[in-house]
Amino acid sequence: MSVVSPADSIAALAPRQLAWLSLAMFLGMTLWFSATAANAAIVAEFHLAGATTAWLTMAVQGGFVIGTLVSAALNLPDLLNARRLFAAGCVVAAAANAALVGADGAAAIIALRLVTGAALAWVYPPGMKVAAGWFDKRRGAALGVLIGALTIGSAFPHLLASASAAVPWRTLMLAASALALVGGALVVTVVGDGPYVAKSAPFDPSAIARVFRDRRTRLATFGYLGHMWELYAVWTWIAAFASASFGRPGPTPSSPAGSAVAFATIGSGALGSAAAGWFADRIGQARIASWAMIASGICCAVSGLMFGAPAPALFAFAIVWGVAVVADSAQLSALVAQFSPRDHVGTALTVQTCAGFLLTMASIRLLPVAAQTIGWQWVFLCLVPGPALGVVALRGLTKAE
Repeated sequence: MSVVSPADSIAALAPRQLAWLSLAMFLGMTLWFSATAANAAIVAEFHLAGATTAWLTMAVQGGFVIGTLVSAALNLPDLLNARRLFAAGCVVAAAANAALVGADGAAAIIALRLVTGAALAWVYPPGMKVAAGWFDKRRGAALGVLIGALTIGSAFPHLLASASAAVPWRTLMLAASALALVGGALVVTVVGDGPYVAKSAPFDPSAIARVFRDRRTRLATFGYLGHMWELYAVWTWIAAFASASFGRPGPTPSSPAGSAVAFATIGSGALGSAAAGWFADRIGQARIASWAMIASGICCAVSGLMFGAPAPALFAFAIVWGVAVVADSAQLSALVAQFSPRDHVGTALTVQTCAGFLLTMASIRLLPVAAQTIGWQWVFLCLVPGPALGVVALRGLTKAE
């Protein structure tokens, strides 16, 4: 009679746990771009100006930064059980997002989006910690699958918006909130805690300093900053770029076709993230992250040449860019998890994402301002320095692989 070792048991259980966790992440992260997907309807109903429109997305980023700052300072992803923190974040974010249906003006909408973003700080980094806990040798692939689920969740509202322009935006908000509640329920009922990171740890006020004392962690974080300068600005404004390319006028153009391009861009990132994870565990995480940033940086640089292209060509380009732009994300997080103390992996991942999302607020705000000067055709040139500097930061890690 054969005896199943604990390691074999964990290896057999881990893929199922990752599948359930990825589904929960997909459902929870539908809240991120829910208001962005309904941008045109909200702007029309409340007569929002261009600067206010940008805050529909920036408020989520700002809330996420505040949430991650608080979580990191208090070591919440390590002090508390990460699955329960994930579920609490889903509930709070879903409630804030659902409350948008009763908002009476721009100030209320932005405030509720701020709360949504802050609550999602309890979803994304804790979710990565849970995944890291189930995988040791194949962590890059696991986080690639998880970030792929996050990517599809972020893209899903754009799919709804492009599929039917007649769907009321309030219905879209309530649907996203309901999905997030299901995600929170899944993570506490069918997902367990893995053995490769500590389930909880005592509060340590010096945890952040201790984590980033390691040079490799700092380099991975600098690479992540270069990646994030590009990522969310592309995800946020690719619909406006595509709508302008299709001839839709306005300072922040929007159309069902533009939403469809945005879904193609964001959704295709799931394939890029998963594939990058598979190759990274064989070739090297830093090396794959660098190659992805080179590819996405080239897409930034040549995007203006695709402006006005036929729809099939623009969709094909959007898919290639979407694959490349997020392929490095999970690998940069896997590197931080790898080099961090086992009892403070959650804090390390939270600080990394906090710094990255703080930077996204600048790039998201920059693009519509730049578009007023140089037009939407060449606006993505502003993002090229991000991936370029990210590749430079990772050179110290690629040489060691």
